[in-house]
Amino acid sequence: MDNVVLTAENLVKTYGTEDGRRRVLDGVSLTVRKGEFVSIMGPSGSGKSTLLFALSGTDAADEGTVRLAGRDLSGLGEKELADLRRTAIGFVFQQPMMLPNLNILDNILLPAARGNRKNMKALAERARYLMQRTGIAGLEKRGIGQVSGGQLQRAAICRALINRPQIVFGDEPTGALHSGAAQEVMDLLAEINKEGTAILLVTHDIHVAARTGRVLFMRDGSFAGEIRFPEFRPAEMAARARAVMDMTERLGFAGQAG
Repeated sequence: MDNVVLTAENLVKTYGTEDGRRRVLDGVSLTVRKGEFVSIMGPSGSGKSTLLFALSGTDAADEGTVRLAGRDLSGLGEKELADLRRTAIGFVFQQPMMLPNLNILDNILLPAARGNRKNMKALAERARYLMQRTGIAGLEKRGIGQVSGGQLQRAAICRALINRPQIVFGDEPTGALHSGAAQEVMDLLAEINKEGTAILLVTHDIHVAARTGRVLFMRDGSFAGEIRFPEFRPAEMAARARAVMDMTERLGFAGQAG
C-alpha cells in the first residue's frame, strides 16, 4: 500500500433542500496509485467535478472517507488542509487561475512562496527549470495577457508542479485549447506522469481520455464503467479513442460527456 497516493471510500454528497434533495455522489470509491494516469468522463451533472473537489479536499463529502498522501482529510483543520493542498497536490483548471497583477514567473512561484519565503532563490531556479522544460522559457516577465492560451496553461502546469506534488488534479485542463495546444499539454502531462506523479483529470474529450491509462465513467453519481489501457503508443490512438467512444455509447451518454 506504500504506492497508494489517494483512496476514497463510499463518498456521498447531497445537494438541495428537504423537498428536493439529490445525491450528486452516491457511494463512490476510488484508489489512485503512484504513477497512475486516470481520467473521469460522464455527462453533465454526473458528479465528476464534485468528486474532484471532494478528493482534493476543496470540498467535503457528507459521508465517506478520503485519504490523501497518507492523511485522512476528515481529521484535518482548515490550515492543515490548505498546507496539504499546497504541498502534496497540484491543480490545473480549464481556465488558468492566474493573478493579473503578477507576471508569469511570480504566478508560478505563488503557491511555493506562501510557505517557503526563506528559499525563494531555489524556488525561482525550479520555476525557471520547469518553464524551460515546458517550452515557455523567456516568458518570465510577461503578463498573463501577453501569452497564448497554450502558453498560459503550460505556466499553470509549472505552478502545479512547483512543490513537487504527489498527485496533480485536472478539471478539463485542455477544454479551452485548440487541438494542437491540447495535444501539447497532454504530451507534457504524460511526461510528468512517467516520472511518477499521479494524475487524475476530468474531461469531456474522448481523445484526452484515450491518452490516459485508466478511464472511469460516471453516471448519476457513481462509476458505471471502466477501461484500462496499456502504455500509450501514438499508433494506437485511434483504437483507444474508439474504445472510449464505444463505452460512452454503451452507457448511453455518447456526446454528453461534458
